[in-house]
Amino acid sequence: MSQAAAMPDFRQIVQSAKERVFPSVVYIRVISEVTSQGRKESQQSSGSGVVISEQGHVLTNWHVVDKATNVRCLMSDGRHYDAKVLGSDKDVDLAVIKLDLKEGDKVPVAEIGDSTLLKEGDFVMAMGAPWGLNRSVSIGILSCLERYLEGISEYSLWLQTDAAINPGNSGGPLVNTQGQIIGINTRGNSGSAEGLGFSVPSQTIKELVPQLRDNGGVAWSWTGLQLQPIRDFNRDIFFEFTEGVIVAETDPDSPARRAGILAKDRVLEVNGKKITAMTQEDLPDVRRMLGLLAKNTEATFLIARGSETKTIQLTPREKGKVEGDELALKRFDFSIKAINQFDNPSLYFHRKEGVFVFGIKFPGNAANSGLQQQDILLSIDGREVNSVQEIKKVHDDLISNADSKFRVLVKVLRNGQLRQMVLDFQRDFEKN
Repeated sequence: MSQAAAMPDFRQIVQSAKERVFPSVVYIRVISEVTSQGRKESQQSSGSGVVISEQGHVLTNWHVVDKATNVRCLMSDGRHYDAKVLGSDKDVDLAVIKLDLKEGDKVPVAEIGDSTLLKEGDFVMAMGAPWGLNRSVSIGILSCLERYLEGISEYSLWLQTDAAINPGNSGGPLVNTQGQIIGINTRGNSGSAEGLGFSVPSQTIKELVPQLRDNGGVAWSWTGLQLQPIRDFNRDIFFEFTEGVIVAETDPDSPARRAGILAKDRVLEVNGKKITAMTQEDLPDVRRMLGLLAKNTEATFLIARGSETKTIQLTPREKGKVEGDELALKRFDFSIKAINQFDNPSLYFHRKEGVFVFGIKFPGNAANSGLQQQDILLSIDGREVNSVQEIKKVHDDLISNADSKFRVLVKVLRNGQLRQMVLDFQRDFEKN
């Protein structure tokens, strides 16, 4: 028998890998509540997921189930289940949901593989339900194992593939030829065929799934360190070092600044573990290590400052929410959102705690008054407002007395400047 005849047919390899994972791919339909248009609206969207446990745990994306009020899942064999969101994390765009299995139900389970064993050029398959259609599989190669995407690579690099990843594929598995999950498909090209799709690698997934499943999310620690690689090509800055990571800046009121860490310091070790970021591709691993430090517990940082080295004790705190709460104010015809230092840094600069105008309904009372999105609310009808709950109380109080008073003075901060305007909410645009 010739060597060529002894080689397995590539089509058989692909088919075998597909059969191991495809039955566990789930079509997810989500009803969510949004307020970005100034009113509370329900919207329907869809995505994909993959079953990773016999108990019915399904891995998907955060953006697939964000603000979900109802989640329904369709299995490949036609069975359908309601599902509950157990945990999600915006920073890595991952979520775990759980199927409402009936007693005795068995579901196919896919195995999570090891993305660290991959090589560029390896064949992979992207599975999911693109455009809300029935399940499909596309094949391609791994174009890049360590893709850094500015602004969305805080804690993880991406696997880049030319396998087609379209809207609806989000949350579906990226699969190797052994039939193992080596990534979760997250970003594509909105239907274009440019061969640029991105997946969260299984190395990151394995590390975070237990927290998503058991704790409702990833409780990241926050140090306030802004890091820079030793060889920073984008900024055209290169340091003559071979170890460590450069501190570009420390955030105001952060644990790092309180501990005395300065810009241009070089972090060499954390709790005795050496760290190095030569290029930007090394930064996510360093940030993830810092983000998983024990909260409210002193960590020992070895710092190089000039020609000296020194030890600094830094106590990380919990990062907390990375997005503020939202609320639609029905009669005012606008929605509000709490200021969050990670989601709204430009507003946080002006006001550390507070609420801003998130969405404005057109036509509506807020639009007629001159209120604008991103206005920071200071007071309504002479009552200072600093939280979503305080504004809700003011709104409800005014609406209950709307027959006698329907014009109020609203003070806002717009681009750092104080503005005042009159909000007339006499007209009910929902009825008229």
